[in-house]
This record gives sequence, structure tokens and C-alpha cells, in this order.
Amino acid sequence: MCQLPEELGSNSPLTNSLNNVPAPQPFAYIAGPLFDEGERWFIEHLEARVAALGFRTFLPHRDNPPKTEHNIRTIFDNDKSVIDRCDVIVANLNGITTDDGTAWELGYAFALGKYGIGLFTDWRARFPSQLEAVNLMMQCSLNVLARSIDEVETALTLRREFLLGVTQP
Repeated sequence: MCQLPEELGSNSPLTNSLNNVPAPQPFAYIAGPLFDEGERWFIEHLEARVAALGFRTFLPHRDNPPKTEHNIRTIFDNDKSVIDRCDVIVANLNGITTDDGTAWELGYAFALGKYGIGLFTDWRARFPSQLEAVNLMMQCSLNVLARSIDEVETALTLRREFLLGVTQP
């Protein structure tokens, strides 16, 4: 059985402790549905909050060429390549069900051993168990299941500190 989301801690400085210079930027892949204005607004808001924490970000609908019948494979290859290189994936899991593209991105990232943070702010229970907020295959693929953007920020701050060698896992 997978564990509940890890406890989130407090913020701390994000500099290289050896020479007190700004640390390099970790890289975050932002996954989620983007098929209507509301979904795009939400994912762009989430991306801005991630970037404000010092992460370079990849947002598929912003950082790929506009989709046409001729470049579908290019967009797939771009997205897959970025997941290969990212330090963390942040996935919007909101909705009646999680978007199938987001589920694929999260599963692929998990198979690569990437650090995963899922965001599920919907208060409606998908499943009867308190232990399962989203589908168990997705929930158990995550390192953190956040219930607010503030919790995502806290998890990302801790992960950034770890990536920069400021804290232990």
C-alpha cells in the first residue's frame, strides 16, 4: 500500500551554502489538462508559482509549436524529452478524472524515477477511502500529493533545497 503524502516543512534560504552564490535553477515539467481557457489559466497560474520559486519550467502548450496534423510526433518527442531531463514533475490532477495525457506523463516520469508532485484541490471524493484521493496508480506514483498550491510551493521548496544540497532527503 502506498503512503499518504509526505509531511511538508517550512521554507529556508535557497543559496549554495559553499560559496553563498545563487544556486542553479532546477527544471520542472508542468503537466495537466489544457483544453479550455479555464484549464490553461489554471496551469499557467501554477507554472508562474513554480517559476517564482526559482525553477525553470516547461509548459507543453506554451513551449511547443502550435499543434497541427503534421507535428503531433514532434510535440510528443519534445514532451518526452523534457520529462527525461526534468528534476521534478508537477501534475494538475483536478477534474472528474485525471486527464489521460497527464496520467501518461506522470507514469512515464515515475518509471524514470523522477520526483513527482500531484495537485488535487477538488474536495469531492473520487473514491470512498480516505487513503485514496486520486486513482491509486497515480497517487502511488507521487512523492507528494498536495491539496493546495501553497502545499505545492512548500514541496517544491524542499525539493529544490535537496537538489541544491541544502537539506537531506
